[in-house]
Amino acid sequence: MTAPGPVALIVIDVQRDFVPELPPGSAETLQIGNIRHLVALARAGGVPVVFIREVHHPSHNDLGREVDGVEPVHCLEGTPGADYIDDFGPLPTEYEVRKRRYSAFFGTDLLTILRGYATTTVVLVGGLTDVCVHYTAADAHQHDYYIRVVDDAVYGSGDDAHRAALAAMAYLQRDAVIDTAAAAAILRT
Repeated sequence: MTAPGPVALIVIDVQRDFVPELPPGSAETLQIGNIRHLVALARAGGVPVVFIREVHHPSHNDLGREVDGVEPVHCLEGTPGADYIDDFGPLPTEYEVRKRRYSAFFGTDLLTILRGYATTTVVLVGGLTDVCVHYTAADAHQHDYYIRVVDDAVYGSGDDAHRAALAAMAYLQRDAVIDTAAAAAILRT
């Protein structure tokens, strides 16, 4: 599979508060392994990788309506939950976009960064499929980017919510939902 024009890999919220913790000695989840693989491929191929990180002030002043639903307070600056998972995160040459809302576009400089790279297609990985990935995909679509969401490199708040979000994103654009093999082919071109 190919993608129209220049591509950027967008890595959303691969942070301790969002990634299920596994018992010591357990293998990583398939999704996390796939994310690591795609980041490595993008780096090797010179494809821009942009890391998105949700961070909130310890005062909770910037949480807004975010915790009105079932989500607890999360990703407080200076706490382990706001950190990336072990052995993960941007290189000094890569961008980290900090956000305070679900969409990586809302109130951030992501659009400026993508324009600087002349990006036309964004490949999205990370979490949560039904929250931050979905809102970021919808906003990317509204900004006229081609979106590719890697179904086996995203994780949701639950199986039903994960599948529903993938269906909603597939409704926005043909070919929006792909797997790691297809994403790897895009990142190699």
